Amino acid sequence: SSHIRDHVQAMQERKALHTLLAKRQEDLPPRRMKDSYLEVILPLGSQPEIREKYLNVYNSVRFGRILEDLDSLGVLICYTHTKQEAQPRSPLSIVTALVDKINLCKKIIYPDCDIKFTGNVSWVGRTSMEVKMHMLQLHDGDYSPVLDATFVMVARDPENKRPAFVNPLIPETPEEEEIFKQGEFNKTKRIDFSTASLLKMAPTAEERNIVHDIFLNTLDTRQEGEATVSFRSRILPPNSVWMEDAKLKSLQICHPQERNIFNRIFGGFLMRKAFELGWATACSCGGSRPFIISVDDIMFQRPVEVGSLLLLSAQVCYTEKNYIQVRVHSEVFDADTREHHTTNIFHFTFISEKEVPRVVPKTYGGKYIQLKNFKSMLYLDGKRHFTATLREI
Repeated sequence: SSHIRDHVQAMQERKALHTLLAKRQEDLPPRRMKDSYLEVILPLGSQPEIREKYLNVYNSVRFGRILEDLDSLGVLICYTHTKQEAQPRSPLSIVTALVDKINLCKKIIYPDCDIKFTGNVSWVGRTSMEVKMHMLQLHDGDYSPVLDATFVMVARDPENKRPAFVNPLIPETPEEEEIFKQGEFNKTKRIDFSTASLLKMAPTAEERNIVHDIFLNTLDTRQEGEATVSFRSRILPPNSVWMEDAKLKSLQICHPQERNIFNRIFGGFLMRKAFELGWATACSCGGSRPFIISVDDIMFQRPVEVGSLLLLSAQVCYTEKNYIQVRVHSEVFDADTREHHTTNIFHFTFISEKEVPRVVPKTYGGKYIQLKNFKSMLYLDGKRHFTATLREI
């Protein structure tokens, strides 16, 4: 549309699609995994004119652009799964709920070789769908794997206000049965991880000991006598950096250009901006070029409206050898109410070209670590995500 009011009118027209929604999931025809399977070619090699959009300063592909493409493809796959031939327009509003995991097996994505994306719906609940996608790049006549991604999408009514039912998924082969079971397992694992969140449960005894050891190793023992040692008197160990010095912030004005079909800011745009800030933070901390190896647990907590002020804050939470774990917090600022609201939390795992300094939390709350000691909590949360990532890759 040439004017935002055209988009508002289109959204008003979507209200009439409510009559096409299924009252029960059982009323919808089952689908097979191959029904939603899609292959899409990104012709970086055969169409050089599109390369500049994807090119970074290192003469490789910008991973943030890949995140945008994966988000678009995931939604398209879900619309393919739920498509009704008799309906010219879908009554569903399908949105990204979660990026469960993206694991990369290549450090470099070349800007002059065609890329192929494939994917299909791999698991279905009542109103949600898991999508597995793969990215391959053409080398010497063959496509070789670059990354695997798992997204979770949810279906909403035409106005994107309430959940809506989606077609059930029927596995046809033993291999598809295993894929479907993995989807069930992924759902259970997400629930368990959320239940054990540091926002809900205290750190384990082992984690408390880790933070306490860090505290003891950073005490300034040059003071005379134990009684004079202060909690505030801390020294930085060799080859280390305080966590509070390993962060960057940015501000984005959310223009209409970045809106999706629901007149909200496109989730892929948010992921790209968060990744680029996370990469810059990892770069400034490690002192050399970082490479992304994993993205996990991106939860879309609330939509971002056009015109919002988007505040991004990236923090290096944990480092080990060449690895850097970065957390990016995204929030919107409402200029009318003067309120801040969290929209997303992003977790990125990078590997640097050389060993990186160890990040050290400066705040400590004694024997019983509390949530108000935010840096210690970020450190432990980052360690959890890093350990889980390393276990998978």
